Amino acid sequence: MARIEPLPPETTPELKDTFATYARYLGYPPNSVLIMQHRPKLVKALAQMAQAVWDKDSEVNLGFKRLVAYVASRTHGCNYSMAHAAEASHRVGLDEAKLEAVIDYKTSPLFNAAERVALDYAIAAASQPNAVTDELMAKMKQHWSDAQIVEITGVIALNGFLNRWSDTLAVPLEPEPIAFGEKHLQPHGWRIGKHR
Repeated sequence: MARIEPLPPETTPELKDTFATYARYLGYPPNSVLIMQHRPKLVKALAQMAQAVWDKDSEVNLGFKRLVAYVASRTHGCNYSMAHAAEASHRVGLDEAKLEAVIDYKTSPLFNAAERVALDYAIAAASQPNAVTDELMAKMKQHWSDAQIVEITGVIALNGFLNRWSDTLAVPLEPEPIAFGEKHLQPHGWRIGKHR
């Protein structure tokens, strides 16, 4: 049960366009944002940051960026964000086989060297305390430009905020990511209703 109840989307008329954008990309406004609308400026700030992170003109493939978000959320242990990131990766065209193999990304032939180091980086950056080392950054720079590393770090950092938000407030997961998680994520340790 949510620690703070999500407000209906029509509660804050000034957020109508923001919620329409979520509906266009996700099919629904997420409960995390419906709760956030208790402070509309937070919703606007999040939407602006999310728009920058998920920019369609990104140098890093959007499906892979969503996979980075999934791995970061998995590292945090946030099932709400794991389900959202996984479902979103599928919505932007990431192959389901790659999503289902991400748990074994270090050895799976579905991942190349650049993707493997980026996923190592996601785990290290999402760890507490932060485990990114100079050596790991040097490996990232062998495969990714500085701009791409900034994009990937933006994904991890935005997800870190959402992980803390969702777990702290016990945000209830919506039906769409529940169905997706039950189909694709349960072998990875994902559990519906688990908030911490």
